[in-house]
Amino acid sequence: MLTRLKKMDWLILVILGLFAGMSALLVRSATYGNPDYVHYDIKTLLFFGVGLVAVVLMTLIDYKLLLKVWYVWYAIGLILLVLVYFLAGTTNGARSWFNFGILSFQPAEVMKLFLIMAVAAVMGRKQGDPLSMRSDVMVVAAVAFVPFMLVMLQPDLGNAIIYMFIVLGMLWIGNVRYSYVLIGLAVVVGGLALFWTLFNTYRTEIHDYLESKQKVHWYQRINTYIHPDEAPADDKRQSEYAKIAIGSGGLSGDGYMKGESKNKSFIPYTYSDSIFVVVGEEFGFQGAALLLLLYFIFIYRLIIIAYQCYDLRGSFIIIGIASMLVFQIFQNIGMMIGIMPITGITLPFISYGGTSLLLNMLSIGLIFSIRAHQVKYEMDDD
Repeated sequence: MLTRLKKMDWLILVILGLFAGMSALLVRSATYGNPDYVHYDIKTLLFFGVGLVAVVLMTLIDYKLLLKVWYVWYAIGLILLVLVYFLAGTTNGARSWFNFGILSFQPAEVMKLFLIMAVAAVMGRKQGDPLSMRSDVMVVAAVAFVPFMLVMLQPDLGNAIIYMFIVLGMLWIGNVRYSYVLIGLAVVVGGLALFWTLFNTYRTEIHDYLESKQKVHWYQRINTYIHPDEAPADDKRQSEYAKIAIGSGGLSGDGYMKGESKNKSFIPYTYSDSIFVVVGEEFGFQGAALLLLLYFIFIYRLIIIAYQCYDLRGSFIIIGIASMLVFQIFQNIGMMIGIMPITGITLPFISYGGTSLLLNMLSIGLIFSIRAHQVKYEMDDD
C-alpha cells in the first residue's frame, strides 16, 4: 500500500493544496455578506477533504480492473443520464441535477470519466497501430454520440461540448490518420458554417420555437455571442459586467475582499461559474497569471505521466482527462473575457461545486492509479 502511495505525484498534490486554499478564499469573497451562501468557503474545504480521500482510494485500486468492466461504468452513466431527464427538477432551464436535500448530483459530470474509460478501452485494442475509420473512429464516435445527445436533451450545452473535446484529444494521440483529421476538420467547419447561416436566416423562428419549449436561454446565449451589438441589454449584461470587472482589476487588482461592492456584485454565480471575475477584479493580471501558471504546470505534469506509461490505455485516459481540464479552463475563462459564449462550465478546482470537484479529484486519483500500477507487459485483449 505504501509503495503505491509513494508513487503519487507530489507536485500535483502540492498544486491541489494551493487550489484548495485559493478556492476557499475566492468563494469566501464571492459570497461575503450573502445569507444564502453562508460557510460556502468551509464547504469547499470539506469537498477538497473528501476529494483527497477519493484520490487515495483510487490510487490503491488497479485501473486495469476498472477498464476490464468499462462497459458497466458506461452503462451506469447512460442510465443516470436517462433517469435525470425524467426524475430531476428543472434548474436554470435544464434537467441536470438530482437533488437530495443538502446534497446534489450531476450525472453529466460523472459521465465524463466513464466516457474517457470507454474510449480508452476501445482505442487500446489497436495497441498503437493506426486507427481505422470503420472499426475504431466510428465506434468511438458512436460511444460518444449517445451521452452527447442525452446531455444535449437536458439541455446542457457546456458538458456536451466537453465530451466532444475529450474524444478529439484522445483520438489525436491515438495514431489517427491525417486524412481522417482533415475530414473531421472539414465536417466541423462545414457544420459551423451551416449553423451560422441557418441561425442568421431563421433567427426569429428559432427564438419563437425555443421560447415555446421554455429553452429561450439557448437562443439568448448564442445570439449574444454572434451578435453582441444587437442583443438586448439584459441578455449581454453578464458578459459585459464580467469584462468590466476583470478589466478594473488592472495589474495588481483592487485587493482581496475589496471588490464586493463593485462590478462583480452585478454578476451571477461569482462563487461558481463566474469565479474568474473575482480573480481578475481583486488580484488583477498578476493573480490571473499565477492561476494560469499553476494550471500550466498541472497539465504539464499530467502529460509527463502519460508519456511515461507503458500501457497505451493509461496514456489515453490521462490525455482524455487533460483534454477535459484544458477545455474547461479555456471555456470558463474565455466566456468571462468575451471570446467564448456563456455556458454553465465551472473553473476546475477553483469554482464551488461538489460534483465537479469530486469528479476532478477522482480523475486525479485514476491518473495516480495508472502511475502506481505501471509494469512492462504485453497488453492483453481485454
